[in-house]
Amino acid sequence: MNWDIFCNVVDNYGDIGVSWRLARQLANEYGQKVRLWVDDLSSFCRICPEGEMIETQHCRGVEIRQWSSPFPDVLPFDVVIESFGCRLPESYVEKMAEMPEKPIWINLEYLSAEDWVKDVHGMPSPHPKLPLMKYFFFPGFSEKTGGLLLEKDLFERRDAFDRKTFWRKLDIEPDQRLKISFFCYENPVLEPLFEAWQEGDEKILCLIPEGKIASETGSFSRGNLEVRVIPFVPQEEFDPLLWACDINFVRGEDSFVRAQWAGKPFVWQTYPQEEEAHLKKLDAFLSLYCENMDSSVASAVRAMWRAWNGNGNAAAWRDFLKFRAELDAHGKSWAEQLSGNNLASNLLDFCRGRR
Repeated sequence: MNWDIFCNVVDNYGDIGVSWRLARQLANEYGQKVRLWVDDLSSFCRICPEGEMIETQHCRGVEIRQWSSPFPDVLPFDVVIESFGCRLPESYVEKMAEMPEKPIWINLEYLSAEDWVKDVHGMPSPHPKLPLMKYFFFPGFSEKTGGLLLEKDLFERRDAFDRKTFWRKLDIEPDQRLKISFFCYENPVLEPLFEAWQEGDEKILCLIPEGKIASETGSFSRGNLEVRVIPFVPQEEFDPLLWACDINFVRGEDSFVRAQWAGKPFVWQTYPQEEEAHLKKLDAFLSLYCENMDSSVASAVRAMWRAWNGNGNAAAWRDFLKFRAELDAHGKSWAEQLSGNNLASNLLDFCRGRR
């Protein structure tokens, strides 16, 4: 089938990160023809350095098009995905309605572990005026949802990964320091956490990709903490960073999922929302993630994650670190548990069943 994927980049790199990953997987693993429409090519070029600021280009087996206004006069493809509820161009929707065989229209929603997701996943929604049907497709962590994006060879590459070689390429000695990758939004808890690290018993190397947080902190050494700013890497090179580190701080959606595939202890920062709605998403995921943990380990994880999301204090770090070995083991089994529910293949099956 031919696929149109629309991505409206709101902020950061979550929208384009998920859209670009899905587009590449459909094209390269499943042999689909994919056209990715992006309204902010600069964000795309940030995660795909060979991308250019031009209207039409091909990268990694995917056709990339500038989502401009007025929208170009193109024929819609067999499957149309609006990522995260972005509003499709009216002229394009009207063309969809005129086609003898209507495209399969999918709203690929945000990832959530909340219980209501499985009840609305796959539900149809008729257009109020046109003869079109839209389907809601929810990524998720249970078999009753759309699953998660996972490349076929990811675990094989992860398990064959050579950490020492990775560190030497970054000109970092593969020593015994605790190595932490740090990808986050602005956070008032940042400074107290750094203070806890510099005054703690563990020697820590914290790696921050170039960006707003890195420009605010810079590279420095204080006490037992060294913070080092590293270049912002293309999407495919982010996984090795997670594999190489002992603990990963991640944010949003795409890096959150990649941290789970890494099978390492991690701390998730949800995208802040009004009335602390993001804390409900946090707790919903923690309920699943901690379900089979020992109660003391689960308590330490909950305390650390809530503290990092503004509902606690940096002292939670000490208890979290105590259970690193248990969290290592849990991370690997959790990744295996989730791996059978693949978002890209589920999307294919869903669309094939409607042709």
